Amino acid sequence: MTEMPAYEVEKILGRFLDRVEKGEDIVITRRGKPVARVAPLRETPDKTAALAVSERLLASRAATLDGITLRELIDEGRR
Repeated sequence: MTEMPAYEVEKILGRFLDRVEKGEDIVITRRGKPVARVAPLRETPDKTAALAVSERLLASRAATLDGITLRELIDEGRR
């Protein structure tokens, strides 16, 4: 990840956006402190794929791990 002062970003915005578009994450700093991170936009998942994952999760609710249900594992983790 790259760090870059805000005043540098203002001077080279076009080249900056080219780097981000190519996949680079850049942290913008002000007086040496990180204030923002600019990253390329990622494609949103296909709705069909998301539905398939949710169906698998719902189906797994009935599954057990050595007789312990998913709900019991979740509740145990909250303690």
